Amino acid sequence: MLDELFILGLYLALAMLFVWAFRNLPDERWQIMGCIPAKRNDDGAWRGVNLTWYGFFNALAISSAVAVFCTLSTAAGQSIFAALGIAGLAMAICLPAASIVARLVEGKRSTLSVGGASFVGMLILPWVIFLASVVTESLGFQPVAVLPLLAAVSIAYAFGEGIGRLACVSFGCCYGKKISDCPSWIQSLFAKSCFVFSGKTKKIAYAHQLDGQRVFPVQALTAVILCLTGLVGFYLFLKGFLAAAFLLTLTVSQLWRLISEVLRADYRGRGRISAYQVMAGAAVVYGWGVAWLFGEATALPVHLAEGLLALWRPGVILFFGILFAVSFLYTGKSSVTNCVIRIDVVKEKI
Repeated sequence: MLDELFILGLYLALAMLFVWAFRNLPDERWQIMGCIPAKRNDDGAWRGVNLTWYGFFNALAISSAVAVFCTLSTAAGQSIFAALGIAGLAMAICLPAASIVARLVEGKRSTLSVGGASFVGMLILPWVIFLASVVTESLGFQPVAVLPLLAAVSIAYAFGEGIGRLACVSFGCCYGKKISDCPSWIQSLFAKSCFVFSGKTKKIAYAHQLDGQRVFPVQALTAVILCLTGLVGFYLFLKGFLAAAFLLTLTVSQLWRLISEVLRADYRGRGRISAYQVMAGAAVVYGWGVAWLFGEATALPVHLAEGLLALWRPGVILFFGILFAVSFLYTGKSSVTNCVIRIDVVKEKI
């Protein structure tokens, strides 16, 4: 019963978050979270640094994904320290890859690519986990189970990218095509649920001048599809269907990336088929091969209560606080906007 109640509670929390976010985040006021004075001008005003809601929701997505991974890993009997170590390695690989791949594909320095990061992670992480298993076993410790951890990574990724799409709604990036440019059946189906972005500093405005126009809500659809997939994968994992959980979340997330690229209007590199679509298709094939290679692993008992209790430690809570702060600063410091701040004394309050 605990498994079902937890999944239901997680579903309701995500549903409430998404309903609020889809109604509010396209608005101009939900792009900049705060401004910090950095350098004083000669006229007394300050040049400032903008901190964005894009960074906040990215930090929330990363922290949530790592929490899901650690919960599932420890529920399957892995050490919380091993889980945190693998999560740290994954971030050390994927965060730089998000920038590097975007620079190679799109030719832009100030852009991050979740698709590029996930592809690089899918290529490398199975072998990182396998090597960790070999090393721990050779040292006389409990070996790391490869397939359960891969399943946990894939489920965590689905949640992370799903929640992370709220960052895209806030910043106005990864946006869909004008609804009038979509096929008629899509226009009919999404006539009442389009996004209309406001604000000249949102990417949709300065890149394609689509602010104020009805566009296909591709970010919202991605968030819903991936988080629902993550919930199903989470439940399959809890019931011991580890390979099914891995293959479901991997296949749906990557095939949706391949399909959703067709509905996006932002620049995705040259060619009718983008490099991200090629990566997504390759990741599915590669992932099924990895599942076949490591699929002979013995099924492990999964206990959700143990996974949740593993997170309730002072050191682990501190880790997540630091993770959120670092992720926020890494992704939330705006490099494409600036601000001018004037600070005055309110004489009536003296």
